[in-house]
Amino acid sequence: MRVTLLPFGSAGDVLPFLWLGRQLRDRGHEVTVVSACVFAAAAGEAGFDFIPLGRPDDFDNLIADPQVWKLGAGTKRVFQFAGAAAGVYADAIDGLVAAGRRPDLLLAPCTAFGARLTRESLGIPLVTVHLQPAVFISAHELPVLLPGMQLLNRLPVWLRRLLLRAPNPADHFAGPAVADLCRQRGVAPPRRLWWDWGHSPDGVLALFPEWFAQPQPDWPQPLLQWDFPLEDLATERPLEPGLLDFLEGGAPPVVFTPGSANIQARHFFESALAAVRETGVRAVFVTRALEQLPADLPDTVHAAQYVPFSPLLRRASAFVHHGGVGTLSQGFAAGLPQIVMPMAHDQPDNAFRLVRLGAGLSLPPRRFTPANLAAALRRCQVDAGLREAACACATRLQPRPDTGRLVDWLEGCARRR
Repeated sequence: MRVTLLPFGSAGDVLPFLWLGRQLRDRGHEVTVVSACVFAAAAGEAGFDFIPLGRPDDFDNLIADPQVWKLGAGTKRVFQFAGAAAGVYADAIDGLVAAGRRPDLLLAPCTAFGARLTRESLGIPLVTVHLQPAVFISAHELPVLLPGMQLLNRLPVWLRRLLLRAPNPADHFAGPAVADLCRQRGVAPPRRLWWDWGHSPDGVLALFPEWFAQPQPDWPQPLLQWDFPLEDLATERPLEPGLLDFLEGGAPPVVFTPGSANIQARHFFESALAAVRETGVRAVFVTRALEQLPADLPDTVHAAQYVPFSPLLRRASAFVHHGGVGTLSQGFAAGLPQIVMPMAHDQPDNAFRLVRLGAGLSLPPRRFTPANLAAALRRCQVDAGLREAACACATRLQPRPDTGRLVDWLEGCARRR
C-alpha cells in the first residue's frame, strides 16, 4: 500500500506517527509523512518521504503565542489553527494524487480535518489515530480537561450525556473554516465537526494501553486499542558526549522539560533551578529554546535542546514535565516518579490519570513554585509507594506487544473501505 501519515501538533504528536510509519514500512508499504516544516529533519532521519505543510514559520508562529499554553485560550488557538490548516492538508493529498501516488490509506489525528475531507471527497480510507484518552469524550468517563472536572463523573450517565450536547470548541473555532472548505470542494459539511468527523468510520486507533484508560461503551467502532509507541528517535540521535560525561559525573539527575514546543517556559525553569538548589539534586534541563533558561546555570545542571528520553531517563531519579502523553509514557517506561505541571489541552487529563495510578504528582502552574516543587522532589526521593507504583507502570509496558497484529488491522481497514 501507499500510506500517508498526517500528524498535527508538536514532536509528541509527530513521533508516534513516525513509529507507525516504521511498522508499516517493515511490512513493505510505502510511507509518506505530511506535517509542519519543522519536522522535515526527523522524518528524513527516520527514512520517510516528507511533504512540508504551509510556510516554514507557521508552526513557530503558533507556539510563540503565549495563549497556546493557557486553559481555554489554548484550545481556541489550536482549533483555529487546525481549521485554517485543513485546506493545506487536503492540498497535499491532492498533490500526491496528481503525481500518480494516490494513497491507499490515510492515518491522521482528529484535528487534521483535511484528511477527513479527503476521505469524503476522494473515497480514500482514513484511520483516525488518537494518542491520548482525552479525545474520547465519553459520557461514561468524562475526561478531566479543567480543574475539578472529575467531579462530573459522579453525576448519572444520562445527565452526562445531556452535558455532552453542549457546543464543542472544535465546532465553534474550527467548524466555520472547515464548512467553507467543504462547500468549495462539493462535500456536505459536518453538522457538528467534533461528533461527526472526530472519529473515522473506517477505523480508530488508540495508542495507549487499557491500564491507562479503560475503553468505554460509547467509544467509536471499529477500534483497536494498542500501547504507547515510545518513539523518541533514540536510534538516530544518541546521547551527546557532553551529556554522557555529565551523567557519569555524579548521582542520577532529575530531568526537567516543559515540552518540545513550549518556548514560554521561563517560570518553569526558574522554579526548577530554585528547587534544585534547595534540594541539592543534579538536573538536566531540556528545551528547544535555551535562551529561556536562567543565566549562569551551576555545574550541577546540564542543558540540552533535544534528548531522546528512553536512554536518558534510565539514568535519572525523577521526571518533571508538562504532562504531554508522549513524555508521560516515557516516564512510565523508565519506572520513574513523575511531577507534572499541566497547562492546557490533554495535559490536565493525563496528570489526573498519573496521580490516580499513584505514580506521580500534579502541580498546576499556579502551584508550581520553588517551595512546592522542592517538597514534591523530596517526596519522590522518600515515598516508597510512589516509586513502587512508578515501577509497576514500567512492568506493565513489558514485554512490548507484537506489532504484526496492529499492521494487519490497519491493512484490514484499507480493504474494508
